Amino acid sequence: MATKIDSVDPPDSSGSMLASAFLALATEAVVAVDESQKIVAFSDGAERVFGYTSAEILNRSLSLILPPGAFEAHQGHIAEFAKSGVAVRLMTDRREILARRKNGEEFPAAVSIARSDLAGKTVFVAVLKDLTEQRRAEQALNEIQRDRELILSSAGEGIYGLDREGLTTFVNHAAAEMLGWDPDELLGKSQHAVIHHSHPDGSPYAAEDCPIYAAFSDGAAHQVDDEVFWRKDGTSFPVDYVSTPICHPEDGLIGAVVTFRDITERKTAEDALQNAMTELEVLKDRLVEENVYLQDEIKLNHRFDEILGASAQLRQVLHKVEQVAPTPTTVLILGETGTGKELFARAIHDLSDRKDRPLVKVNCAALPAGIVESELFGHEKGAFTGASSKRTGRFALADGGTIFLDEIGDLPMDTQAKLLRVLQEGEFELVGGEKTMKVDVRVIAATNRDLGEAIRTGDFRTDLYYRLAVFPISIPPLRERQEDIPELVKLFVSRFGKSIGKHVTAIPHDVMAALQDHTWPGNIRELQNMVERLVILTPDATLRLDDTFEGSRPGPVDVGFASGEALEDVEREHIRSVLEKVDWRVAGEGGAAGRLKMNPSTLRSRMAKLGIKRSGQGG
Repeated sequence: MATKIDSVDPPDSSGSMLASAFLALATEAVVAVDESQKIVAFSDGAERVFGYTSAEILNRSLSLILPPGAFEAHQGHIAEFAKSGVAVRLMTDRREILARRKNGEEFPAAVSIARSDLAGKTVFVAVLKDLTEQRRAEQALNEIQRDRELILSSAGEGIYGLDREGLTTFVNHAAAEMLGWDPDELLGKSQHAVIHHSHPDGSPYAAEDCPIYAAFSDGAAHQVDDEVFWRKDGTSFPVDYVSTPICHPEDGLIGAVVTFRDITERKTAEDALQNAMTELEVLKDRLVEENVYLQDEIKLNHRFDEILGASAQLRQVLHKVEQVAPTPTTVLILGETGTGKELFARAIHDLSDRKDRPLVKVNCAALPAGIVESELFGHEKGAFTGASSKRTGRFALADGGTIFLDEIGDLPMDTQAKLLRVLQEGEFELVGGEKTMKVDVRVIAATNRDLGEAIRTGDFRTDLYYRLAVFPISIPPLRERQEDIPELVKLFVSRFGKSIGKHVTAIPHDVMAALQDHTWPGNIRELQNMVERLVILTPDATLRLDDTFEGSRPGPVDVGFASGEALEDVEREHIRSVLEKVDWRVAGEGGAAGRLKMNPSTLRSRMAKLGIKRSGQGG
């Protein structure tokens, strides 16, 4: 559309021509009114803004395009100009008013008003700018800002912004809550100095090394796992965070947004999982050790399926077993070799609340002095020559269960001290280790030695004895419970008959009487061995005696446990007999130790104690 100049009167001077030209060229709405508030000029821009043509609007009241409130305000502005008496005056402050289009729509407009006298007439010129789109943009921006603030406030993760200098520009609610600061306290502060000034290990952390600021140097997002942020109260907490650079199309890199989360719960869960895995590994190793031990136990030839007999002596012992079994009390079982001390230890364990845990057996007499502590308490890798791996000791294997220390009287003195600590405090250290291990183990000890004599000779600790002998149980020798022998003989005949394929069904009275009348210095173990031999030699279904049986009891023999003299005489003669058969060779292939199924060092110790020497060596 061609630019035109629309006014009531044709221009009659150069001034009016300039004014008309201005009206034609103005891009904004320009409206001129006379003193009576009639529109005398209407620019093309005004036509576009208001929707009127010049023909429709010229010489009509200004109230046509201003609603009542805005028109009255305009009247006040005109009155102000009229008082001034100035030919031309521009209002330097822009005012915002409501204007009205032809279709009745009201819209915001910024207006500036000037007064001019042209061709003898006073004209008021208003330049209006339609603010509709601006207001819409501002509203949209406000809505975006509100949405952003809503998103930032509702986000579970901490979010804050940094400018190019590392100063905080905004902080969401979650970040402020995790850090213990009010958002206003962090704005404008150096983020690095306030919340990220140290390594997780507490050492100084220079800003130039900070991964957050690395985004400023390389323009790339940086993700960091498992660092710490610091709270207002000086405490720290573990975080994962991402620092993302913010770039402007014209200004380039202007800052960064950091998103972080508190991973305390995750770390706690990870630590708990790690601890559980470690514990599981320990339990797995322990299970492996237990399985190895149990497999070894299975391989042992346990001959006693149950405790047989009805003698008064045996019933008295079983009554004591029933009394002590449900308690955690340490038990000391006393008895001669072969009386079945281990069997009674098993009975105590099976009747206790520890029956679902292992009964771990240790024969103290069979352990070489150099490794006894390792066997009992375990050792660390490299603790001594040959310790190529860590070993779990028997006490650790028995944790929660029972440990049976057979032949406790043969335990070395230094090991006795460590055993005393376990009994008193329930703790020990691995050989070569420093960490204290705690165990919950019930101890049952057994011995065929006179511990009172061992204490007098300095071979056994008095304090350990009193810790062990809280509840002593003495197992009677077989010669004192002759009425139990028939039941034992029948059991052994049946068992060995089945094992070798013989069906022995009859035991003559004279055979049973001879067996009952025997002294049995080796007790039940000797009886069992004898019956096995007789079953093998018996040619038919009737058990018979032959020259392998040494005969009946020659007469009363004092073999009381307290003195131990007769028992030591038997043991001395037996060891001497074996030594003579092997020409006094103790160790090595064919030596006495192998025949006696003893450790060579143990055999030498017994020889010294019993005074056994080869003829010609003195004594």
